[in-house]
Amino acid sequence: MQTIITESRGMSSSCPMPELRFIAVSGAAATTGQQRRLAYWDWLPQPGADAHRVVVCVHGLSRQGRDFDVLATALSAQARVIAVDVAGRGCSDWLADPMAYQVGTYATDVGTLIAHLRSNDPTLQIDWVGTSMGGLIGMALAAQPAVGIRRLVLNDVGPVIQWDALRRIGAYLGLNPSFASEQEAADYLRTISAGFGPHDREQWMALSRPMLRERDGRWWLHYDPALAVPIRALTHSVDDSVGRQAVADGEAALWALYDAISARTLLLRGADSDLLTRETARAMSERGPRAQYIEFPGVGHAPTLVAPDQVSAVADFLGQA
Repeated sequence: MQTIITESRGMSSSCPMPELRFIAVSGAAATTGQQRRLAYWDWLPQPGADAHRVVVCVHGLSRQGRDFDVLATALSAQARVIAVDVAGRGCSDWLADPMAYQVGTYATDVGTLIAHLRSNDPTLQIDWVGTSMGGLIGMALAAQPAVGIRRLVLNDVGPVIQWDALRRIGAYLGLNPSFASEQEAADYLRTISAGFGPHDREQWMALSRPMLRERDGRWWLHYDPALAVPIRALTHSVDDSVGRQAVADGEAALWALYDAISARTLLLRGADSDLLTRETARAMSERGPRAQYIEFPGVGHAPTLVAPDQVSAVADFLGQA
C-alpha cells in the first residue's frame, strides 16, 4: 500500500516541519467514494535516533495530529514520530456513515498504518502516545499481542469515563460554528478547552491554527460535525439512564482490554480532570500492565503535552530500554 507525500508545513518557527502523508484504508467508506484516505504527519528521526522505532501519536475526540508538534520535535531525537489525523479530522477523509465514528473504526485504520510501516521494516518497534480518545484506540491495539506495541502512554483516559465529562463534551461537539477571524476562533477554542491548562498566547495559537480552515472569509473548525452523532446518541437520549447504563456496560469491556495489555504503560492525568478520576488512575496502577502514574497539577482534561514537564515525562518513559 503506497504512502503519498503531498505537502510539508510547520506549526511554528520553533518546530521543524513534518511531512503530510496519506495511506488508503478500507471499510467505513468516505463521503466521496469507496476508497478512503487516512492522513498522518511524519517527523523523520534526527541523527543518532533509533531508525527501527516509531512513536505513533493519536489525538483526542475533536482534535488533530498537529497537537503533537512540540512533543514530536522532542521525541524525534529518539525515533521517527507519526501523528495521525483520525478519520473525520484534519486532513483525513470524512465518513459516509456518522455512526462509524467509533473506536473500532479508528483502531482498524491505524492498525492498517502500522502494518504498512512494518511491511518496509518487519523489525520495527512501535510506541504509542494517545490523548483521551487516542488512548482508547491505543488500548484496543495494545491488547492485541500481534500488533506488538512496545510502550504505551495513556494521556488522561482509562476504562472508566465519567458521564458528566461526556455530557460536557457532547454539549459543544459538532455545533459547527464559524468565526470572523482566526483570533475569534482561537478564543472560542480556549473557552471550550479550559481543562487544557495554562498556555501563553503563542502556545495557544500554535494549538489552534491546525484546528481551523478559512473558507469564504469565515473560519471553521476542521473536523466533520457529524462525528458528534454517536456521542449525542449516547448523551442526549430521552431517558438519561439509558446512556448512563450504556457507558457502564462498556466499562467491563474496556477493563478487559486494559488487563490484556502487556506493554509497559505510562498513565498521565490532569489533577483536575473530570474524565479520568484519581480512583480509576490508581486502579490502573494496580492491575493489568500496572501503569506508572504521573499527575500534573493545574491541568484538567487533558494535558496538551506542550509544557516541558509533560514532554519530559513522556520522553523519559519512551527513552527507557
